[in-house]
Amino acid sequence: QVQLVESGGGLVQAGGSLRLSCAASGHTFSDYAMAWFRQAPGKEREFVAAISWSGGSRYYVDSVKGRFTASRDNAKNTVYLQMNSLNAEDTAVYYCAASTRYGSALQEDYDYWGQGTQVTVAS
Repeated sequence: QVQLVESGGGLVQAGGSLRLSCAASGHTFSDYAMAWFRQAPGKEREFVAAISWSGGSRYYVDSVKGRFTASRDNAKNTVYLQMNSLNAEDTAVYYCAASTRYGSALQEDYDYWGQGTQVTVAS
């Protein structure tokens, strides 16, 4: 069992930055590839970014490429999402998720989820 706790969300002006963190516990963190998803009001939850077990591979949904960066620190059992040049369309609850497999953008491929952290971008 893996427990995931996100933090770092908040209110930011358009063009600003935030860094989200997701702290993991309960299992060997490096056994899991990690991902970030988000759910905007009235919309389905969508994939944002994934990062491999060591952090050496990452990929992103097109809408955040060049603005968001996923990273991880396995010594701290934490994954991060650095978000720059934020805009109103980035407003959502952001979730981290863990899977033993890397490379999926499908929610059903992730075994563990955090509770989410709210990001609100004021235009």
